[in-house]
Amino acid sequence: MISYVSLEERIGKDHPLRKVRQLVDGLLKSMDGEFSQMYSRVGRPSIPPERLLRALLLQIFYSVRSERLLMEQLDYNLLFRWFIGLAIDEPVWNHAVFSKNRERLLNEEVTQQFFARVNQLASGFMSDEHFTVDRTLIEAWARQKSFQRKAGDGTQDGGNFHGEKRSNETHESKTDPESRRYKKGKGQEANLSYLGHIVIENRNGLIREVMSTQADGQAETDAALLMAAKIARPGKRVKLGADKAYDRKDFVTTVRELGVTMHVAQNNKGRRSAIDGRTTRHEGYRMSLSKRWLVEKAFGWMKQTGGLKKIKLRGLDKVGWLVTYTAAAYNLLRIKTLQEKFA
Repeated sequence: MISYVSLEERIGKDHPLRKVRQLVDGLLKSMDGEFSQMYSRVGRPSIPPERLLRALLLQIFYSVRSERLLMEQLDYNLLFRWFIGLAIDEPVWNHAVFSKNRERLLNEEVTQQFFARVNQLASGFMSDEHFTVDRTLIEAWARQKSFQRKAGDGTQDGGNFHGEKRSNETHESKTDPESRRYKKGKGQEANLSYLGHIVIENRNGLIREVMSTQADGQAETDAALLMAAKIARPGKRVKLGADKAYDRKDFVTTVRELGVTMHVAQNNKGRRSAIDGRTTRHEGYRMSLSKRWLVEKAFGWMKQTGGLKKIKLRGLDKVGWLVTYTAAAYNLLRIKTLQEKFA
């Protein structure tokens, strides 16, 4: 059967992905120099990095849980083919080939460049004075039984660990050695996890900075310090909101030295807060705390829609670039919405 209707004609003029595709086209065109260096002049042709990035965006947007299912969708979903740039009769890649090319071509450096280009597009919608920082727990792709002694004698295989004292100092996951056992609070289960950290701007809830770390008690403030240094502006006081977990005297003092005023929620339970009335009396402090829901909204989308609730990659490097790329995908959808709102 011969069809005279092109893929372009099959996609509705008002489809939400049309505007996203226009944004992605411009972003990828601006990265032509980086992509040209990735093509090998020998061996079999690889999947173009531009198509890899487009396919990964679709996987995030539509919560496709595996590369195998993504390739299945590409085989029959005309919308997916149109977005990536595949012709209607063009063969789809093998899922293993797709995964290998993704690991070889896409890394933290490329993802950070893409995230930076997305934020250049969003610059007109971003505040440069008011921000919020937070972190979220990302469950690793490893079972509790894989958490075994680092220098085991072979008598314990992790199958029966009841009654055994286990810690990150003496044990590690044999499946994902860079993951760490971590729990959100007292009385909660400790799972093998990573931490994702973001800084959002408080005007429209766009993600300004993002990074991932191993899960430990010091990581949240260490990451916040690194991100605070990036948003600091010489000669201008920047405000950074945060929850009670960041109410630590040494952390607040160090951030202030960077030229950033911390608007943390006070933790006065059995201790003295790191901030006092000189900060809390201002209306700006109350406004900062009222904007904390924006960071929860971003994390909620990244974990439920973007698939970061339980990440399917292993190792901090891979987890880091996927978290960053998911943040870029979130910002792309926000930019589309904001451009339509203020058109």
